[in-house]
Amino acid sequence: MKDDQKKQVNEASQGFGPPMKVKFEIYGEEMIEKVVKSSGNSGRVYLPPDWVGHSVKIIRID
Repeated sequence: MKDDQKKQVNEASQGFGPPMKVKFEIYGEEMIEKVVKSSGNSGRVYLPPDWVGHSVKIIRID
């Protein structure tokens, strides 16, 4: 990543500019797209019970 790109990412992460979209390339076994539901003071996403004990990665897409 170039220095000017690093600066933009750093500024966007600190709220000094518009949020930047980034591209992730990941490999996995399955993918589910869900909407996060409100749960007290946080959010919750329910996943299939056979995913229990497995590692997951969550990426916000909007």
